[in-house]
Amino acid sequence: MAQDLKTIFVRLEEYKHRRKELKNRYRDALSVHGEYQSAIDELEVLKAKKKKIEIGIQDDFKEEFDQLEGLKLHIAGDSQLLSDLAINQLVKGELVKIVDDNQVEYEPQFAVKFKKVK
Repeated sequence: MAQDLKTIFVRLEEYKHRRKELKNRYRDALSVHGEYQSAIDELEVLKAKKKKIEIGIQDDFKEEFDQLEGLKLHIAGDSQLLSDLAINQLVKGELVKIVDDNQVEYEPQFAVKFKKVK
């Protein structure tokens, strides 16, 4: 029973629409609940207090946080490079896998997403 792309896509869009409706109903119910609103207000106060503490600690560890930001950029760049190389190998018909120092094998996982064309 082969299904075509459009049938599955339409069904997926319907599921997403229904999910959005249910989430909206849930959010509406929460917004009129007094105790929930009180908890949200308390949470905001605690978040501000937490943020103030974090900023104080970050000031003490400035050098380490600068290193973290650099590592974050290196990781993002190398992850993109790894993906590009794996896709190029796959397109060439080559086997795509990595074996780490502990002899653990890794295979790539590819996903396809559809994006609305503007």
